[in-house]
Amino acid sequence: MADNLLTAIPVAAGAAAGPNAGEPATPPPGGRPSQVPEKFWDAKANAIRVDALLKSYLELERRLSRSGAGSEVGGPSDPTQLRRVLGVPDSPEGYRVACPHGLFAPDAKINQRLHGAGFAPAQAQLVYDLAAEHFIPMIRQIAGEYEADRQLQRLVEHFGGEDKWREVSRQMLAWGRKNLPAAAIDGLATTAEGVIALHRLMTGAEPVTLRGTAAQDGTGEAELQALMRDPRYWRDRDPALVAKVTEGYKRLYPVQN
Repeated sequence: MADNLLTAIPVAAGAAAGPNAGEPATPPPGGRPSQVPEKFWDAKANAIRVDALLKSYLELERRLSRSGAGSEVGGPSDPTQLRRVLGVPDSPEGYRVACPHGLFAPDAKINQRLHGAGFAPAQAQLVYDLAAEHFIPMIRQIAGEYEADRQLQRLVEHFGGEDKWREVSRQMLAWGRKNLPAAAIDGLATTAEGVIALHRLMTGAEPVTLRGTAAQDGTGEAELQALMRDPRYWRDRDPALVAKVTEGYKRLYPVQN
Protein backbone atom coordinates (compact mmCIF):
# COMPACT_ATOMS: atom_id res chain seq x y z
CA MET A 1 0.00 0.00 0.00
CA ALA A 2 1.21 3.55 -0.67
CA ASP A 3 3.17 5.06 2.22
CA ASN A 4 1.56 8.44 1.65
CA LEU A 5 -1.65 8.94 -0.33
CA LEU A 6 -0.97 12.67 -0.57
CA THR A 7 1.90 11.98 -2.98
CA ALA A 8 0.10 9.26 -4.97
CA ILE A 9 -1.03 9.96 -8.53
CA PRO A 10 -4.08 7.99 -9.74
CA VAL A 11 -3.57 5.77 -12.81
CA ALA A 12 -6.15 6.13 -15.56
CA ALA A 13 -8.35 3.10 -16.12
CA GLY A 14 -6.84 0.69 -18.61
CA ALA A 15 -3.38 2.31 -18.46
CA ALA A 16 -0.40 0.02 -18.14
CA ALA A 17 1.08 -0.34 -14.69
CA GLY A 18 4.57 0.27 -16.03
CA PRO A 19 7.04 -0.61 -18.77
CA ASN A 20 7.28 -4.17 -17.54
CA ALA A 21 3.62 -4.68 -16.70
CA GLY A 22 3.37 -7.83 -18.79
CA GLU A 23 6.51 -9.44 -17.44
CA PRO A 24 6.49 -11.91 -14.57
CA ALA A 25 7.24 -10.48 -11.14
CA THR A 26 10.80 -10.75 -9.91
CA PRO A 27 11.00 -13.27 -7.06
CA PRO A 28 11.36 -11.60 -3.65
CA PRO A 29 14.83 -11.58 -2.13
CA GLY A 30 15.72 -14.70 -0.22
CA GLY A 31 18.37 -17.35 0.11
CA ARG A 32 18.99 -21.05 -0.05
CA PRO A 33 17.25 -22.88 2.82
CA SER A 34 19.73 -24.69 5.03
CA GLN A 35 18.17 -28.09 4.29
CA VAL A 36 18.58 -27.71 0.50
CA PRO A 37 22.00 -28.79 -0.86
CA GLU A 38 23.74 -26.12 -2.89
CA LYS A 39 23.73 -28.24 -6.06
CA PHE A 40 19.93 -28.32 -5.95
CA TRP A 41 19.54 -24.52 -5.57
CA ASP A 42 19.28 -22.04 -8.44
CA ALA A 43 20.67 -18.82 -6.99
CA LYS A 44 19.73 -16.77 -10.04
CA ALA A 45 16.08 -17.85 -10.00
CA ASN A 46 16.07 -18.01 -6.18
CA ALA A 47 14.31 -21.36 -6.36
CA ILE A 48 14.92 -25.08 -5.91
CA ARG A 49 16.22 -26.96 -8.99
CA VAL A 50 13.59 -29.65 -9.21
CA ASP A 51 15.10 -31.07 -12.40
CA ALA A 52 18.50 -31.57 -10.73
CA LEU A 53 16.87 -33.07 -7.65
CA LEU A 54 14.87 -35.53 -9.74
CA LYS A 55 17.91 -36.42 -11.88
CA SER A 56 19.99 -37.12 -8.78
CA TYR A 57 17.26 -39.31 -7.31
CA LEU A 58 16.80 -41.28 -10.52
CA GLU A 59 20.56 -41.83 -10.75
CA LEU A 60 20.60 -43.09 -7.17
CA GLU A 61 17.68 -45.40 -7.91
CA ARG A 62 19.41 -46.66 -11.06
CA ARG A 63 22.61 -47.49 -9.22
CA LEU A 64 20.87 -49.28 -6.38
CA SER A 65 18.61 -51.16 -8.78
CA ARG A 66 21.44 -52.71 -10.80
CA SER A 67 21.73 -56.44 -10.81
CA GLY A 68 23.27 -57.43 -7.50
CA ALA A 69 23.66 -53.84 -6.34
CA GLY A 70 20.99 -54.18 -3.73
CA SER A 71 22.64 -57.15 -2.07
CA GLU A 72 26.08 -55.54 -2.26
CA VAL A 73 25.04 -52.47 -0.28
CA GLY A 74 22.72 -54.41 1.98
CA GLY A 75 19.65 -52.60 0.69
CA PRO A 76 16.61 -53.44 -1.44
CA SER A 77 16.99 -53.82 -5.19
CA ASP A 78 13.25 -53.54 -5.94
CA PRO A 79 12.30 -49.96 -6.91
CA THR A 80 9.12 -50.06 -4.82
CA GLN A 81 11.02 -51.21 -1.76
CA LEU A 82 13.68 -48.59 -2.44
CA ARG A 83 11.07 -45.84 -2.51
CA ARG A 84 9.77 -47.03 0.83
CA VAL A 85 13.27 -47.04 2.28
CA LEU A 86 13.71 -43.47 1.08
CA GLY A 87 10.45 -42.54 2.80
CA VAL A 88 8.23 -42.11 -0.26
CA PRO A 89 4.63 -42.94 0.70
CA ASP A 90 2.73 -45.63 -1.15
CA SER A 91 0.36 -43.04 -2.62
CA PRO A 92 0.02 -39.24 -2.85
CA GLU A 93 -2.54 -39.42 -0.05
CA GLY A 94 0.33 -40.35 2.25
CA TYR A 95 1.65 -36.77 2.24
CA ARG A 96 0.70 -34.72 5.30
CA VAL A 97 1.46 -31.23 4.07
CA ALA A 98 0.87 -28.32 6.47
CA CYS A 99 -0.12 -24.87 5.16
CA PRO A 100 -0.65 -22.83 8.36
CA HIS A 101 -0.67 -19.49 6.47
CA GLY A 102 -4.12 -20.31 5.05
CA LEU A 103 -3.52 -18.72 1.63
CA PHE A 104 -3.56 -22.04 -0.17
CA ALA A 105 -4.03 -25.70 0.71
CA PRO A 106 -2.37 -28.94 -0.38
CA ASP A 107 -3.34 -29.77 -3.96
CA ALA A 108 -4.08 -33.34 -5.01
CA LYS A 109 -2.67 -32.89 -8.54
CA ILE A 110 0.55 -31.35 -7.25
CA ASN A 111 0.91 -34.13 -4.70
CA GLN A 112 0.44 -36.68 -7.45
CA ARG A 113 3.29 -35.14 -9.45
CA LEU A 114 5.51 -35.01 -6.38
CA HIS A 115 4.76 -38.65 -5.68
CA GLY A 116 5.51 -39.59 -9.27
CA ALA A 117 8.88 -37.84 -8.94
CA GLY A 118 9.65 -39.84 -5.81
CA PHE A 119 9.47 -37.04 -3.25
CA ALA A 120 9.58 -38.02 0.41
CA PRO A 121 7.12 -36.23 2.76
CA ALA A 122 9.78 -33.80 3.96
CA GLN A 123 10.65 -32.92 0.36
CA ALA A 124 6.99 -32.40 -0.52
CA GLN A 125 6.60 -30.14 2.49
CA LEU A 126 9.66 -28.18 1.36
CA VAL A 127 8.06 -27.53 -2.04
CA TYR A 128 4.98 -26.04 -0.37
CA ASP A 129 7.12 -24.06 2.10
CA LEU A 130 9.16 -22.55 -0.75
CA ALA A 131 5.98 -21.65 -2.62
CA ALA A 132 4.65 -19.88 0.47
CA GLU A 133 7.98 -18.14 1.07
CA HIS A 134 7.98 -16.68 -2.44
CA PHE A 135 4.29 -16.12 -3.13
CA ILE A 136 3.01 -14.71 0.18
CA PRO A 137 5.07 -11.49 -0.06
CA MET A 138 3.94 -11.02 -3.66
CA ILE A 139 0.31 -11.62 -2.72
CA ARG A 140 0.57 -9.09 0.10
CA GLN A 141 2.20 -6.57 -2.22
CA ILE A 142 -0.52 -7.00 -4.84
CA ALA A 143 -3.23 -6.73 -2.17
CA GLY A 144 -1.59 -3.60 -0.76
CA GLU A 145 -1.38 -1.97 -4.19
CA TYR A 146 -5.02 -2.82 -4.88
CA GLU A 147 -6.07 -1.32 -1.54
CA ALA A 148 -4.01 1.82 -2.21
CA ASP A 149 -5.71 2.26 -5.60
CA ARG A 150 -9.10 1.78 -3.97
CA GLN A 151 -8.36 4.35 -1.26
CA LEU A 152 -6.99 6.79 -3.82
CA GLN A 153 -10.09 6.44 -5.97
CA ARG A 154 -12.23 7.24 -2.92
CA LEU A 155 -10.28 10.46 -2.42
CA VAL A 156 -10.59 11.40 -6.10
CA GLU A 157 -14.36 10.95 -5.90
CA HIS A 158 -14.60 12.72 -2.52
CA PHE A 159 -12.79 15.84 -3.73
CA GLY A 160 -14.52 16.02 -7.11
CA GLY A 161 -12.10 14.63 -9.66
CA GLU A 162 -8.42 14.05 -10.32
CA ASP A 163 -7.53 17.69 -10.97
CA LYS A 164 -9.15 18.93 -7.76
CA TRP A 165 -7.62 16.06 -5.80
CA ARG A 166 -4.13 16.91 -7.06
CA GLU A 167 -4.53 20.53 -5.99
CA VAL A 168 -6.03 19.73 -2.59
CA SER A 169 -3.40 17.05 -2.06
CA ARG A 170 -0.57 19.55 -2.60
CA GLN A 171 -2.25 22.04 -0.28
CA MET A 172 -2.71 19.47 2.49
CA LEU A 173 0.86 18.22 2.19
CA ALA A 174 2.27 21.75 2.42
CA TRP A 175 -0.06 22.69 5.27
CA GLY A 176 0.66 19.50 7.17
CA ARG A 177 4.43 19.93 6.92
CA LYS A 178 4.08 23.45 8.28
CA ASN A 179 1.64 22.79 11.11
CA LEU A 180 1.94 19.12 12.14
CA PRO A 181 4.71 16.78 13.22
CA ALA A 182 5.88 14.38 10.51
CA ALA A 183 4.51 11.42 12.50
CA ALA A 184 1.03 12.95 12.43
CA ILE A 185 1.13 13.34 8.64
CA ASP A 186 2.40 9.78 8.26
CA GLY A 187 -0.36 8.50 10.51
CA LEU A 188 -3.18 10.30 8.71
CA ALA A 189 -2.03 10.17 5.09
CA THR A 190 -2.02 6.39 4.70
CA THR A 191 -5.81 5.96 4.55
CA ALA A 192 -8.65 7.84 2.85
CA GLU A 193 -10.30 8.44 6.23
CA GLY A 194 -7.08 9.92 7.58
CA VAL A 195 -6.65 12.23 4.58
CA ILE A 196 -10.22 13.47 4.90
CA ALA A 197 -9.62 14.11 8.60
CA LEU A 198 -6.44 16.02 7.69
CA HIS A 199 -8.43 18.15 5.26
CA ARG A 200 -10.89 19.02 8.02
CA LEU A 201 -7.99 20.09 10.20
CA MET A 202 -6.60 22.25 7.40
CA THR A 203 -9.93 23.99 6.78
CA GLY A 204 -10.37 24.88 10.47
CA ALA A 205 -10.46 28.53 11.56
CA GLU A 206 -6.96 28.40 13.13
CA PRO A 207 -3.89 26.23 12.61
CA VAL A 208 -3.83 23.17 14.83
CA THR A 209 -1.32 23.08 17.67
CA LEU A 210 0.04 20.03 19.40
CA ARG A 211 -1.75 19.04 22.56
CA GLY A 212 0.51 18.22 25.45
CA THR A 213 -1.82 15.61 26.91
CA ALA A 214 -2.96 12.27 25.62
CA ALA A 215 -6.35 11.59 24.09
CA GLN A 216 -9.27 10.58 26.27
CA ASP A 217 -8.46 6.90 25.87
CA GLY A 218 -4.92 7.49 27.12
CA THR A 219 -3.32 7.15 23.68
CA GLY A 220 -0.69 9.84 23.23
CA GLU A 221 1.54 10.60 20.26
CA ALA A 222 4.28 8.26 21.52
CA GLU A 223 1.79 5.41 21.76
CA LEU A 224 0.46 6.17 18.26
CA GLN A 225 3.97 6.13 16.81
CA ALA A 226 4.58 2.78 18.50
CA LEU A 227 1.39 1.44 16.89
CA MET A 228 2.59 2.68 13.49
CA ARG A 229 5.81 0.68 13.91
CA ASP A 230 3.76 -2.47 14.43
CA PRO A 231 4.00 -4.68 11.28
CA ARG A 232 0.25 -5.13 11.42
CA TYR A 233 -0.06 -1.41 10.64
CA TRP A 234 2.59 -0.73 7.98
CA ARG A 235 2.72 -4.22 6.41
CA ASP A 236 -0.65 -5.91 6.92
CA ARG A 237 -2.77 -2.72 7.02
CA ASP A 238 -4.90 -4.21 9.78
CA PRO A 239 -8.22 -2.26 9.57
CA ALA A 240 -8.72 -2.07 13.34
CA LEU A 241 -5.17 -0.82 13.95
CA VAL A 242 -5.32 1.70 11.10
CA ALA A 243 -8.62 3.02 12.46
CA LYS A 244 -7.16 3.32 15.96
CA VAL A 245 -4.18 5.34 14.71
CA THR A 246 -6.38 7.59 12.58
CA GLU A 247 -8.86 8.25 15.39
CA GLY A 248 -6.01 8.80 17.81
CA TYR A 249 -4.52 11.57 15.68
CA LYS A 250 -7.93 13.10 15.14
CA ARG A 251 -8.34 13.36 18.91
CA LEU A 252 -4.83 14.72 19.38
CA TYR A 253 -5.36 17.30 16.64
CA PRO A 254 -9.04 18.28 16.86
CA VAL A 255 -10.65 20.77 14.49
CA GLN A 256 -10.68 24.25 16.01
CA ASN A 257 -13.79 26.25 15.29
